[in-house]
Amino acid sequence: MENHHNSCFTYLDDSSAFSDCNSDRSGEFQTTSSESQRRRLFLSCTIDNSSNDLIRYLVTHLESSSASSIEEQKQAAMEIRILSKNKAENRIKLAKAGAIEPLVSLISSSDPQLQEYGVTAVLNLSLCDENKEMIVSSGAIKPLVNALRLGTPTSKENAACALLRLSQSEDSNKTAIGRSGAIPLLVNLLETGGFRAKKDASTALYSLCSTKENKLRAVESGVMKPLVELMADFESEMVDKSAFVMNLLMSEPESKPAVVEEGGVPVLVEIVEAGTQRQKEMAASILLQLCEESVVYRTMVAREGSVPPLVALSQSRSSSSRVKLKAEALIELLRQPRQQQQLREQDFER
Repeated sequence: MENHHNSCFTYLDDSSAFSDCNSDRSGEFQTTSSESQRRRLFLSCTIDNSSNDLIRYLVTHLESSSASSIEEQKQAAMEIRILSKNKAENRIKLAKAGAIEPLVSLISSSDPQLQEYGVTAVLNLSLCDENKEMIVSSGAIKPLVNALRLGTPTSKENAACALLRLSQSEDSNKTAIGRSGAIPLLVNLLETGGFRAKKDASTALYSLCSTKENKLRAVESGVMKPLVELMADFESEMVDKSAFVMNLLMSEPESKPAVVEEGGVPVLVEIVEAGTQRQKEMAASILLQLCEESVVYRTMVAREGSVPPLVALSQSRSSSSRVKLKAEALIELLRQPRQQQQLREQDFER
């Protein structure tokens, strides 16, 4: 992750702001009576610790390509999703049995449900770090991005989570995911998706935007609009996540006018005044980066009444010494335009 001398990311703990994508959280799939019986038989095999035969059976049915086998593929993918949801050892067994390539193929299926099952199973397998390289080398990134574009709501959410997981292994994966067109789709999911989709999109963006080119892609894709909107809504439960993403993006020069144009200044000042301690710290960090090199932005921030809450933050017992220094540095910057104006007035009187 790139460092910036005013960034709080190196100092503030983001672990509670971003809970990692765990195994799929979608509901149980609908099954027919005969499918339910077969599923109970499959799961009894797993309970009896004889899942190797079951796994080989399921992988074989994934690879079938006849039109009459679509339902069998769905059933096999569903069972793989169940087997891999909570058991790490099954994720490894499935990968070794050759499940990854046929599952990746399912992500490109024209059948929305089959695609959803494929995406979800790949997400579950990606939770095992040993499987990530194999998933990427099987060509999963582009199909996952396509599912993010055209899939069902569940496919989009789970595709975002899967891309997040793959981005956490290598910086080269972050680059490949960004270049495959994922960033604008994640921005759209952040803006238009439900609560879970927004959480997944913000977490994926936070991971992907640790690289410079993805930061620029996010800003150019209009990410500041949904970030500002979510930060303005204290009831959204997205203030912290959105602030972390915004703070990460502030090292890009293009981000600063974007924040201002989307009405971010009054929102940030309100957070410094009324947010939680961590939210106040994040907002102060963003405002400091915004004001560093722009007298215009300093004037704008000062006119929003930011100095009193910043003074309170700098004097708060809850603030760390580093946060106090940031608040004090920002206060000093905000007072400079007024001091300069006073000097000009004194010169004029002379």
